[in-house]
Amino acid sequence: MPTRSRNLMIVYLVLAIAGLVGTAYFNVRGFLEPSGSFVGAWFANPAVSSLSVDLLIAASAASVFIIVEGRRLKMRLYWLYVVGSFVTAVAFTFPLFLAMRERKQAR
Repeated sequence: MPTRSRNLMIVYLVLAIAGLVGTAYFNVRGFLEPSGSFVGAWFANPAVSSLSVDLLIAASAASVFIIVEGRRLKMRLYWLYVVGSFVTAVAFTFPLFLAMRERKQAR
């Protein structure tokens, strides 16, 4: 694997780990300390609403990209990254997909 690809893959993996740890912490807290509707909390105030819409649009674009790129590169089980984003977080699955995409392209 070329150095550039290896370094980029490492950056994506570090981002995936940060995304998993950072979101898992708040997801666990959200389930242990319920404070009303989970989806309702996405729009609790204008600042949070802005972040929620931003995430929803970015997650939608990432999902389309994952499906199109996964098919184009003939990656196995690419759709699991989209499904996984509903179970974990896009902040984890999208950089993980990018790392695996980099690995696939380097081969």
